[in-house]
Amino acid sequence: MTNTDSNVEDVIVYGIASVFCPLDYRRRGYAARHMKELAEILRNWQSHQARVVGSVLYSDIGKAYYAKFGWTPHASNWHLEFPPVNMPKPSMAQELIQDDLGGICRRDEAVIRAAMAKPTHSGNKLVTILPDLDHMLWHIGKEDFATKYLFGQTPRAKGAIAGLPGHQAWAIWTHRYYMHPNEEPADNVLYILRLVVEGDDSANGALSRENTCFQGAKQERQIESLIAVLQHAQAEAAEWQLDHVKLWEPTPWVQDVIGKSNISHRIVEREEDSVASCLWYVDDSGHEAAPVWINNEHYAWC
Repeated sequence: MTNTDSNVEDVIVYGIASVFCPLDYRRRGYAARHMKELAEILRNWQSHQARVVGSVLYSDIGKAYYAKFGWTPHASNWHLEFPPVNMPKPSMAQELIQDDLGGICRRDEAVIRAAMAKPTHSGNKLVTILPDLDHMLWHIGKEDFATKYLFGQTPRAKGAIAGLPGHQAWAIWTHRYYMHPNEEPADNVLYILRLVVEGDDSANGALSRENTCFQGAKQERQIESLIAVLQHAQAEAAEWQLDHVKLWEPTPWVQDVIGKSNISHRIVEREEDSVASCLWYVDDSGHEAAPVWINNEHYAWC
């Protein structure tokens, strides 16, 4: 998290998941009381380790319910959806295996920290959930359990990378099965947890989807690397009988490149499910603005 002077501080942001109330006990206020008390308890929970600044959750019951208790929907809840494509994987892209992820995540974190340390034009404080190895392994653990159960084996590829250092693009992904591929209607997904393109100056900032005009020369090498990685993801989805490839909140530059490419895709606004929502602990004076949450990508989902 940054302060108004763009100093970067490591803080705690909690993730809340699997909120549930048995059917016989619903509409009695139990869930509401639970969320209200949780908000107060988390304010100082494990605060000896670092300052607690808030918590996030991903609502599957729309935007209104959790907002009543302080978890405001993120300003941007949307993603791009691509079809799987049964094709050879592009030779320009190489698969990332699990042993590669630690180094890739450390490179990514260093770039994020440097970008957040730059002053913003708005003066807003920024907060992000770091796309570190622990986040990736949590998703991969779910993937390994499901694919081992369904198919007796686990996917080798945990992502793909293309290009030379300094001009590389990479994606880390997870195979998510909600049912067996032979069941109907299947709606299984290859989620791109994190997408990075080196040299993308529109990344790691408080940018809206309306700001899609990337200022600066589009480097052909980065474009070719990005397309190769996305096509690799589509081929991986087809190989593992997944129905969609989903990429949450790509950067303005990535949006622009995809929009001008021949890759089939559609924009999906999430109104009811996986609605990223956040509660920030700001002072009670009313003068402190809530921070701006950047990099609302699927790696942070819980």
